[in-house]
Amino acid sequence: MTSSDSQIGTGVQILEVAPGFEGQRIDNFLLTRLKGVPKTMIYRLLRKGEVRVNKGRIKPDYRIKEGDLVRVPPLRMTAADEPVPLAKGLLERLEAAIVHEDKGLIILNKPAGIAVHGGSGLTYGVIEAFRQMRPHCKEIELVHRLDRDTSGLLMIAKKRSMLRHLHEALRNDGVDKRYMALVRGSWPASRKRVDAPLQKSNVRSGERMVEVNPEGKEALTLFKVLRRFGEFATLVEASPITGRTHQIRVHALYAGHAIAGDSKYGDEDFSKEIRDIGGKRLFLHASDLKVTLPDGEVLAIHAEPGEEWQAVIAELLNDGSAVSAKP
Repeated sequence: MTSSDSQIGTGVQILEVAPGFEGQRIDNFLLTRLKGVPKTMIYRLLRKGEVRVNKGRIKPDYRIKEGDLVRVPPLRMTAADEPVPLAKGLLERLEAAIVHEDKGLIILNKPAGIAVHGGSGLTYGVIEAFRQMRPHCKEIELVHRLDRDTSGLLMIAKKRSMLRHLHEALRNDGVDKRYMALVRGSWPASRKRVDAPLQKSNVRSGERMVEVNPEGKEALTLFKVLRRFGEFATLVEASPITGRTHQIRVHALYAGHAIAGDSKYGDEDFSKEIRDIGGKRLFLHASDLKVTLPDGEVLAIHAEPGEEWQAVIAELLNDGSAVSAKP
């Protein structure tokens, strides 16, 4: 038996994984199928083991297989076909942020402050907006994620085949992603890598944090100095070789050079000085993306950060203490 949208909210649902959907994480699969169900509810069900696959318990990072039978307990939710109407200004802003679009892929230069998906008190994000902006694209999905406060290049697949191809590329180091970050102090040119395992933990407030811990998952980030602003700050390029949550932010802190505007892992005094010259955002930006498409074309895209970032860099340059990094 396969459930339909009309059954949502009427009792137990059995969702059968159709061909072309295999390889997705179970949480992403449920977010797609259970329209109107809050993300927090889906994760709570997974944590409690109330979602079963082939009658067995699974973890939230389980990757579904073709033919899997996913049992979902009774739920109360809003109707699946009633998307939250989004402001015209937001839709226009996201449309203007697109830097590449073809029949299977959208890449946009996501502004800072916009979540990639709804949840945790948010009714919408980038993916909900694009489902309204491209209603004919029935299979549209996020390929990967960026933190809400991080700006930069974000891939959205318009077809299931593109999503599978790019997920495979991400798993096999077939995607080169590079970030720019403004960090505290003078980053030494000799510090080219941070290799430190990361582990997620919950603080007392319930907020999820990530920390360097020998018991964590291996994590490697490569760093390169782009420009120094005296002893005050450094603009660096960060290349995450692994893809852990908050990896660049925690590795920068671990190296002793917290990222400007980072409310979780930053240095408040440094962030305040950056705010005083107009920088009221997290100074982490996904600037470069290189990936091979299914037809063999190599797509390489660079995107500059927004006006606020540029204005802060200009202020630091006007200070007269900036020094370009040696090649």
